[in-house]
Amino acid sequence: MSDNGLGLATEATVRIPVGSDNVLPEASEAFVATREVQDLADRALRYLHAGYPVHFSGPAGSGKTTLAFHVASKLGRPVTLIHGDDEFGTSDLLGSDHGYRKAKLVDNYIHSVLKTEEEMKTLWMDNRLTTACRNGDTLIYDEFTRSRPEANNALLSVLGEGILNLPKLRRNGEGYLEVHPGFHAIFTSNPEEYAGVHKTQDALMDRLITISTGHYDRATEIAITVARSVIPEATAELIVDIVRELRSTGVNNHRPTIRACIAIARILAHKQARARLNDPLFRWVCQDVLNTDTAKVTRGGESLMPHKVDEAIRKVCGPRPSRPASRIRGARSERKE
Repeated sequence: MSDNGLGLATEATVRIPVGSDNVLPEASEAFVATREVQDLADRALRYLHAGYPVHFSGPAGSGKTTLAFHVASKLGRPVTLIHGDDEFGTSDLLGSDHGYRKAKLVDNYIHSVLKTEEEMKTLWMDNRLTTACRNGDTLIYDEFTRSRPEANNALLSVLGEGILNLPKLRRNGEGYLEVHPGFHAIFTSNPEEYAGVHKTQDALMDRLITISTGHYDRATEIAITVARSVIPEATAELIVDIVRELRSTGVNNHRPTIRACIAIARILAHKQARARLNDPLFRWVCQDVLNTDTAKVTRGGESLMPHKVDEAIRKVCGPRPSRPASRIRGARSERKE
């Protein structure tokens, strides 16, 4: 599986058969399945087995796509993958005409009589939604809100009535296709993204069961960071704590995500550096990675993040404040009395 930033799996978990337009996800033993992650996957599988499509909704870097592939691997069916696109039309989901097929018959059985017949037919090619419905594949529609609502209208009858309405131009002339009973659908979207997305029609959202996937808890983020960078757990803890400290400063989807943790950890591992307050490389990496994620936090036209990053590093990696000696001596004297 390609790295989508979250990295819940550390090894390839997708096979692409030769000559096929599908992928075959496989459950990976390296999948970081903490209790929180497994609870999300189990909830999704219950809904899918009951015949309902699932929608993972969460900010960038929350692992929606990786989780979708993990859930799909548990269904044991080939996966048809679609990425939302503003240029999508209905034909990009269903199919369309791709050229013509011409047939010509010349009958010269009697040498003095020449009979010629010509026939031209349009050549229809099914697209991915049609193929998935026919074969019973698992459809993963990643960031589906990036497609225009009218392009997704074909999904309404698929998810509601189990029927795909098709043009009669198809080769077999059928205007409807009954959806295979093994067909399942998993959608993902980012509710905070405002560039290049569209408001989804209520009729489609009403057919989906939405599961929110926010930032994971601290233990899960540490486990993911270690798995994706192979750094010591103590170093991963410091990196995760710095990123979590900065999340209260970011604005909307400009808050740093687990992607920032993985990027910092991988660079440190590559350079054999450590997460220490007096390590200049560590400070530079944190500034560059985290300032990019939250660059829109400004005051007076200047970014506040360089100062905020330094504050977070000092707070997490600096010496812990000690209790005053007089207070400690007082506590000991009270215990003696």
